Amino acid sequence: MRAMSDPSIVRFRRAVAAACAELESRRQEVNDLNVFPVADGDTGDNMAMTLRAVLSELDRINGQPIDEVGRDELVAAVARAALLGARGNSGVILSQIVRGAAEELASRPGELVDPILVSAALARAADAAYGSVRDPAEGTMLTAVRAMAHRVAQELAHMEPRRLAEGVEPTTQDQLLAEVLDRALAAGTEAVERGPEQLDVLRQAGVVDAGAYGLTVIMAGLIGALRGDRPPELEHHAAPAGALHHAHGHESSRFRYCTNFAVTGDGLESSRFVPELEQLGDSVLVVGDRQTLKVHVHTDEPDRAVALFEDAGSVSRLDVADMREQVAERDERLRDGGPDREVAECGVVAVVNGPGIAALYEGLGAQVADGGPTLNPSTYDLLAGVHAAAARGVVLLPNSPNVILAAERAAELSEKSVRVVPTRSQQAAIPALLAFDRDAPAAENAATLARELEAVTTGGVAGAARPDPAGRFDTGDAVGYVGEEMVAWGEPEATLGSVMRSVAEGSEVLTCIVGADAPLGREAVERALPAGVELDYHAGGQPTWWWLLCAE
Repeated sequence: MRAMSDPSIVRFRRAVAAACAELESRRQEVNDLNVFPVADGDTGDNMAMTLRAVLSELDRINGQPIDEVGRDELVAAVARAALLGARGNSGVILSQIVRGAAEELASRPGELVDPILVSAALARAADAAYGSVRDPAEGTMLTAVRAMAHRVAQELAHMEPRRLAEGVEPTTQDQLLAEVLDRALAAGTEAVERGPEQLDVLRQAGVVDAGAYGLTVIMAGLIGALRGDRPPELEHHAAPAGALHHAHGHESSRFRYCTNFAVTGDGLESSRFVPELEQLGDSVLVVGDRQTLKVHVHTDEPDRAVALFEDAGSVSRLDVADMREQVAERDERLRDGGPDREVAECGVVAVVNGPGIAALYEGLGAQVADGGPTLNPSTYDLLAGVHAAAARGVVLLPNSPNVILAAERAAELSEKSVRVVPTRSQQAAIPALLAFDRDAPAAENAATLARELEAVTTGGVAGAARPDPAGRFDTGDAVGYVGEEMVAWGEPEATLGSVMRSVAEGSEVLTCIVGADAPLGREAVERALPAGVELDYHAGGQPTWWWLLCAE
């Protein structure tokens, strides 16, 4: 294996794949250790996402001779893939470790990868990691990668051979590299165990640093691949159920949204944006080059963070996670010992504003985004919902005409594959979701739901917010709609009956979702039901709308 010049990069890809698989197998263990800088329980997810991005890039170029691709171009492609795939502090720092190591390997074309080159790559990786953070904290993955680099550099004098000559057998080279990385792993493991002595939040929570531990998991995966064997055994670190409560006092938890995005342009200077971002939040990381930056910040104002870059370049791959919800989910998981959520091919995110409607959607497997009293969430609220969905792709249901543009903007910005089905009412998609397939891609599910919605008729009855200029009704009178057309008004029961007849025409079942302030009980609703139609009755708890109706 030459420095970035294996003709097919098969061996390099195999090692990355093994590291990714090992991290994936222990991803939740890493997540549960995550208390610094915020106990949001996603370090394993973020590091795995970075490695998967590198693997995908290697798959894209695998089979092409490296001399055709170009060594510098290959390194740039791998480094950029890691950068764009990174999310959160741990993912961004890991992307810089990958970049530093890859750049060192590429700087020595034609040299065989041997102990001396591995030592130089680890040293450059550590420098890149520390250089990405404005205020490095010891006891973290930064400490672990530096300890790995120092150990290998110190022990080079005792390694034989340190350099490899032409004609060495690949198996011999792999065994030697595994021995070198084994020494690095030992140093990294020691650094992980020392972490609580260096960082109070770890000591108080009774855990080691999640990112540092994740780095040792990756290293173990690499060693296993080189030896063609199982990775070296690592001690399993379980987070105690009370770990989260000790972490709540950490200063970073005062901000709500973990915000990540990429910026592409020309002449980008990362340093000029950092002070402005620090005015909006903390945990600020801005890394990359003059053409591509990756931005990470904890803030309550993701829109203002994005706006800082509007004149500098194009913003994409926006990911916004609600850390308060993440912290609550992690707390519950550790307390109850619940299993890790399975990641589906496709999920659904639906905008709702009633606890009963939320429960209906959740019962159908959807993630809900709270639309608030006026059913008008921001683009960033929707992005947080997309992030929270345990799926690679997402179908987004705006459930209101006022939300469609924000949903389309969220889909455009999100790093996930997001398809918007432009639902215009909360009740419309409930019957359609019975056809949803979590194992199908987002585009296929969106097309399926769109077809199902063509057969759904919706309606609703609400109290009039103001008098009708034409004098048909007064404030507080019932007004009834089929679709978005007002068809009835007056007394609540008569208006409800009229709307029910129109919505239920040709259908056997009518779904009725009752709002928080509905003036009539279930008996009155059943009296208004057309003959021969079965009633599917639910307490929705939504404001404004007394009754939401649908039938197919």
